[in-house]
Amino acid sequence: MSDPWVRLLQLAYFMLPAYCANMAPPFTRYWRGWNRPVHERLLGSHKTVLGVLAGVATGVLVTGMQSRIHAPWSLVDYRHWLLLGLGLGGGAMLGDMLKSLIKRMLHIRPGTRWIPFDQLDFVAGALALTGTCAGLGATDVAAIAAVTFVGDLALNQLSYRLGIKDSPW
Repeated sequence: MSDPWVRLLQLAYFMLPAYCANMAPPFTRYWRGWNRPVHERLLGSHKTVLGVLAGVATGVLVTGMQSRIHAPWSLVDYRHWLLLGLGLGGGAMLGDMLKSLIKRMLHIRPGTRWIPFDQLDFVAGALALTGTCAGLGATDVAAIAAVTFVGDLALNQLSYRLGIKDSPW
């Protein structure tokens, strides 16, 4: 059995496009051009078309960069990096939007903290579309969820303090 720290690094490297995709949409608030909500009534005003496109594009871009690195610790073959990037970036955005839809259905106001769903929505979406191609097991998924939960809380606090996000969650 390999070193658990090495496995955590492998898992983080695999998930890097989804992590970056999840962090991309808040930066679209600085765009002065067209950036309309995907569906304001169902998802809220802060889920925008440009934000979703930025998330997907970021996932594809990061996966494309990974395909050029040829890292020996990679869990997947990057020959089909475009599909993998679309799965990780698109899955992250779909997971986030599905969580927002469920929040609206439960009458939870936009921006209201909803732990652990706010931290794990994008991971669930990304893994639903790509987890099997990496051969991830239940322990891997649990490790990704645990590391992501803690990391997301820390990054959201930092983003809030830097003025990138409107709320600390």
